[in-house]
Amino acid sequence: MNTQMFPDLVINGETIPQTAVAAELQNHTASKDNFADALRNAANALVIRTLLLQEARKNGIEAVPQEVSPNRIETNEEAMIRALLEAEIDIIPPSEDAIRAEWQKDPERFRSMPLWEVSHILCKCDPNDAVERELALRRANDILSELRKGGQSFENIARTQSDCGSRSAGGSLGQLSPGDTVPEFEASLRQLSEGEIAPEPVLSRYGYHVLRLDALAEGHPLPFETVKPKISEAMEKAQWARKAKAFVDGLIASSSITGADLGRGTNNTKPN
Repeated sequence: MNTQMFPDLVINGETIPQTAVAAELQNHTASKDNFADALRNAANALVIRTLLLQEARKNGIEAVPQEVSPNRIETNEEAMIRALLEAEIDIIPPSEDAIRAEWQKDPERFRSMPLWEVSHILCKCDPNDAVERELALRRANDILSELRKGGQSFENIARTQSDCGSRSAGGSLGQLSPGDTVPEFEASLRQLSEGEIAPEPVLSRYGYHVLRLDALAEGHPLPFETVKPKISEAMEKAQWARKAKAFVDGLIASSSITGADLGRGTNNTKPN
């Protein structure tokens, strides 16, 4: 009785063990509804890796593993694939005219980051605790009501009621840029005008915030010379991706592959 979970995966006569397919499957989101897609993606990833390693060995590629991030060193196979692609893919730096043309498509894309001067009053809670969350929301709404009445200043309420260390500064968080705070906090900031208090308490992982935008310095379009290196780098990355895909497509087209679906059907076989 055949108890194979996955079809045989054979690339140019080299059989990939089913254990390797199962291990690779863990890197692809799978559920009962998309298991077939996850399995196809895992098999295709193994095909591409195997083709690249076969090509590296055929070309006598040798490489020393490099550190790719803190405490993360390439495996020998990763190093071979990197060295192969470095040898096969020639990146031509874009000309200044090409970079300028890309910039001129929409100079507004390239702006300096805005700066927000922000104050808040935190009503701390665990967002996953319904009772805590309800009590914190009630506190935050009471604070908003008090601010609307004008009985006390924002700073005084922050000093007496905020659960954040910024209470000593009247709730001031100083200047913030995009990415300096949690996404939900930043999303609310982007909706406010200078001097405005958010109309509703803002929930984050820390609790409910009564939020005020004290000052706003809008980002402005950056001159070409400032953004030229960034555009050039993006263009080179796009060029590398195109050429890497073309290189892999060439390996696929000239190979004998069974058990994977790379766009040529489930039984892909091309004689060598």
